[in-house]
Formats: sequence, structure tokens, C-alpha cells
Amino acid sequence: MAVQSLPTGPGAAAILAAGIGSLVLGLCAFAADAEPAVGHAFVFWAPTGALSGVTTTAIIAWLASWFGLSRRWRARDVSLVRVNVAAFAMLLVALLLTFPPFMDLLQGK
Repeated sequence: MAVQSLPTGPGAAAILAAGIGSLVLGLCAFAADAEPAVGHAFVFWAPTGALSGVTTTAIIAWLASWFGLSRRWRARDVSLVRVNVAAFAMLLVALLLTFPPFMDLLQGK
């Protein structure tokens, strides 16, 4: 009996989409903090302020990228090493962009 292997594409799509969603979260959080007009545009629900729009935008980016990548890679074998490195790099940048001392440093505060 032959063992059938599953394509790595769907799993890689989920991992890379998580990195993309994290990066969008970091970029939006930084932009909302750096520019008052952008922060005001991200206010989707007043009690939470810009956080409501920042997180909603990040969730939409995560879901859209996951959907698109999983459709594109559904039957393909994708290099998981490259995907993991890229996703980890995006996560690291996102963490830095949401870390207040680093955000202040980038803004020159």
C-alpha cells in the first residue's frame, strides 16, 4: 500500500497569511499612531478608538491573503522553509511596529 502525501500548499498558505495579517496589524497600528488623520480614519467604533479599525483591517487582510494563497497553492508543494522564514520576519516586524519605544524611535519622539 503506497502512502499518499498531501501537498504543503494549504498549510503554507495559512502560515504566510498569518504573517501577512500580523504585518498589516503592525503597519496600521504604526500609521494610526504616527498620523492623526490616519488614526481618525481607523475609528470604526468610537469606544475603542483607532484600535477597532486597525484590527478589523488586519483581520480582513489575513482572511483575504489566506483565501487567495490557499486557492493558488491548493494542490502545490511549497517550500515550507521559505514560507516560515518570511512569516517569521513579518511577525518580527509587526511586533517591533507595535512596541511603543520602537514606534516612538521611528517617529522621532
